[in-house]
Amino acid sequence: MTALELEQPTDAGGPGPHGGLIRRHPTALAALACVVSFTAFWIVQRLAHVTMIDLMVYRAEGWTARNGEDLYDMVATSARLPNTYPPFAALLFTPLTLFGVPTMRTLATAGNLVLVVATVHLSLRLVGRPRRLPRPAATLALSALLVWCEPVWTTLRYGQINLLLAVLVLWDLTRRDTHRLAGLGIGIAAGIKLTPALFAVFLALAGAVRAGQLIRSGAGARAAWNPWLRQAAVAIAGFLATVLLTALALPRDSHRFWTEIVFAADRVGEVEITANQSLRGVLARLLHTHDPGAAWLVAAGLTAVLGLGLATASLLRGERAWAAVACAATALLVSPISWSHHWVWGVPMLILVGSEAMRRTGRAARRWWATTAVLALLFCSFALWWVPHRWHQHEELHQNGGQMLLSGVYPLAGLVLLALTAARLWRLSGLRDRGRRPADGDETPAPPEA
Repeated sequence: MTALELEQPTDAGGPGPHGGLIRRHPTALAALACVVSFTAFWIVQRLAHVTMIDLMVYRAEGWTARNGEDLYDMVATSARLPNTYPPFAALLFTPLTLFGVPTMRTLATAGNLVLVVATVHLSLRLVGRPRRLPRPAATLALSALLVWCEPVWTTLRYGQINLLLAVLVLWDLTRRDTHRLAGLGIGIAAGIKLTPALFAVFLALAGAVRAGQLIRSGAGARAAWNPWLRQAAVAIAGFLATVLLTALALPRDSHRFWTEIVFAADRVGEVEITANQSLRGVLARLLHTHDPGAAWLVAAGLTAVLGLGLATASLLRGERAWAAVACAATALLVSPISWSHHWVWGVPMLILVGSEAMRRTGRAARRWWATTAVLALLFCSFALWWVPHRWHQHEELHQNGGQMLLSGVYPLAGLVLLALTAARLWRLSGLRDRGRRPADGDETPAPPEA
């Protein structure tokens, strides 16, 4: 039972007792499925003896900040992992030091499972679904399924914060543009980890284009200060507030991070390893080198321009969901390091493409369902781990063509999303030029709820 199946119209009489039960109690049954799935997930993770190694690093960062020691000389766990986040993150991690390790791991797992549900809920809200099924039922049913996709599994396996960052960004993008605090979530997320800052850039670009349109139409400078520019300004202000707070609380660490650590991309880990699902990682494996150099800079620059252009154009056309996933895919592709667990944005990507399939009938619906199935296979197959991979062994530098393809499944998914975004914009432009209204499912979505 999935949320997509539940939302299909049924005969008033119902096909049988089970159909009637689902129709009468969809939320209760979805909640039961979610509890069963999450319990099984928790048991499997414990049987797999997950280390939650990144959570241990976060705790060490909290201890270091609490004791006034140097955050960026610190190494944690037997793997001797360094701190790579802005110092604001260490302030947020200090409460982890108040708990014993077993309690901390339990709370982190429970919190991340709640964040899975929040991610699905906000993703559904972003795409304007469901239409007939109660949203809690759709949210819980989809959460029961999507918790098993590789990025989510690995996020919980390591005790990572990727779901928290995605929720902060989605929380912003699903509020009304006119909300006074819209943008704050993006600013805080960027203060914890720099990558979400690209969403502020995207909003600023869209706002600048809209401002130009308004000025050319004679609306005046006051009207040109539009909600997207204000949202970007709030995001920047929120980010700067995190920088100022840590400059006051941790001046030495703040100075070192912004003058040294922020430029040390290789500090995060080996570029070529399979876990790195960015363009830089793909090129390192393709070129059999630790440093793809200029090839990556060119590829990342072109992808950033293309992705931000597609995201901006989508937002200007009212396609907020497509704009959000295009920006997310761009950020993940161009980042020097995008570990597989950073791709929790696969959840809203799958929900968006599945929603597009549900809008259509006939051949168009079959094409979109096939696309959804392919993306689901990429995110849920764990295919990137089917190739030889061992830390510090550099096996990825000797991959054959098939292994390179398997170890690049997420960048491939990101490029597919950008291609779909471009195709959708091209189709909408063609319909507008011919003076036709979009077909069912292509209409501009309603604004998010307050």
